[in-house]
Amino acid sequence: MTGSNGANESSGWRHVQVGSGPETIRVLKAALADQLLPDTYVSGGALVHMETISGGQVSPAADEDSPLPVTASTITPATLAGLLAEHAYVYRTRSRKDGAGGVEMYEEEVTPPRDILASVLAGKTWPKLPPLRGVIGAPVLRRDGTLLQRPGYDPATGLYLAAKVALPEVPDRPTAEQVQVARDFLLNRFLRDFPWAGPADRANYLALVATPILRHYTRSLTPFALIDATMPASGKSILTGGPGMLYGQRVLPWAYTEEELRKSITAVLAEQVGVVVWDNLAEGTVIDSPTLALLVTAGVWSDRQLGASRNIATVNDRLWMATGNNLQVGGDMASRTVRVHLDPNMPRPEQRDQTRFGIPHLDQWITLPANQLTVLWHLLILILDWTGNGAPRAAGLSMRQFTPWAQSLGGFLAHHGIDGFLTNAADVRDIDEDETRWRAFLACWHRLHGNQPMTAADLRRSGEPDHIGPGYDDNDRWDGQFITTHTGRLPNPLALGRLLTGQIGRWRGDHVIRSAKNDRGDRNVFWVERHE
Repeated sequence: MTGSNGANESSGWRHVQVGSGPETIRVLKAALADQLLPDTYVSGGALVHMETISGGQVSPAADEDSPLPVTASTITPATLAGLLAEHAYVYRTRSRKDGAGGVEMYEEEVTPPRDILASVLAGKTWPKLPPLRGVIGAPVLRRDGTLLQRPGYDPATGLYLAAKVALPEVPDRPTAEQVQVARDFLLNRFLRDFPWAGPADRANYLALVATPILRHYTRSLTPFALIDATMPASGKSILTGGPGMLYGQRVLPWAYTEEELRKSITAVLAEQVGVVVWDNLAEGTVIDSPTLALLVTAGVWSDRQLGASRNIATVNDRLWMATGNNLQVGGDMASRTVRVHLDPNMPRPEQRDQTRFGIPHLDQWITLPANQLTVLWHLLILILDWTGNGAPRAAGLSMRQFTPWAQSLGGFLAHHGIDGFLTNAADVRDIDEDETRWRAFLACWHRLHGNQPMTAADLRRSGEPDHIGPGYDDNDRWDGQFITTHTGRLPNPLALGRLLTGQIGRWRGDHVIRSAKNDRGDRNVFWVERHE
């Protein structure tokens, strides 16, 4: 029997016969659950369809967005209508009079009404459809240590590999020669000419580049990556563009309010990218954000969906990075940050003779897919050599919530003889503006008052400049080190008491604030102890 558009069984489409409204809902729901549509999965209870993105940039610059070539689009009534028209023959049987006065039956291809399609999609239970856990742009290690490297859906992990570059199969056990070539390329060509401030900066960067590949294997949270330099044109954007172009990258402007930062995080987590970069922050910016501190220590990010009243929860599986010149950290970010610092130690880094570099004009070289493949291939060779030798860990490393990450990546680097990983942690504390202010304040307090208990009001009065007399300048015994509010003003006694209470027992360098009640028991007193 032939439909009005000429479709028949030989077309290869599955035929789906519908009828009344309730019957159509039942039939379509059953057909979708039976994988009627190709490349259709379930994510968070919703049906999604993998589709190729048209019109994307072929070779974006290192500091531009580099999206993955496919996206997982939530199926709506409109997209379901289009997918049914493309992949199935949906029809209903109708009757009409024939030329002999009798009745004949015929098929009429139909598009079910929008409300019917919405009802089909309304449910959240699709037990027969494969679950989609995420979309990745480069191979990753599965939890059993095998490499997910075949493009498409991987049933073992629920991940969909949308490779940005066509990668030849990587051997499970690389040869010694392949390992030596890979190490020589990465260290002596690709990373050779960056003006690393020290060995730790190169080692930290290589660990960050390998992190998206190893995240599922290590089952660990990933710290925040800070890539900064003393001068512009030092190569920061190239460093972030490396992993960004391999794994998919979204470049964001820095949000200077917590609300805007939270919104940008929620929005970017809905996109299929492996790396998020806040690029080119203003010189000297202090990264002191409770929102960001929460983000990098949360395996799942929960927030209100933009433009809706419901909350959403998204797996935090991204590498978060920021670039700028002479950046600082504050609050809880120092212990959550891995720093890569560049110092060209010259007035015009952009005038360096790039023809003498291991890879001339690296900023243009890295934008070519064939060159990205080269970097990724050699990186995977080193990783599979490490896992093939038992994936030894650096058991002595510790980094708060990121200790599993630090021990795994530290073991990977040590296996290949790359020294310095995380040895610049003290440098991160040195650029911690909050830590620096409190250290100076407590050291000056102890120098002026020793262990003498003081109320917040007494301490505040001691922070007032001494007026020597007419015609003389004010004499500040604190030499500008008295703690201030975020606006740079001296706090009043009440605000100072709150600040001090929030610091009780927290060591700042060699000093710590202690507290007790005064003799009458009606007021708190504070003093500073020094660790001898």
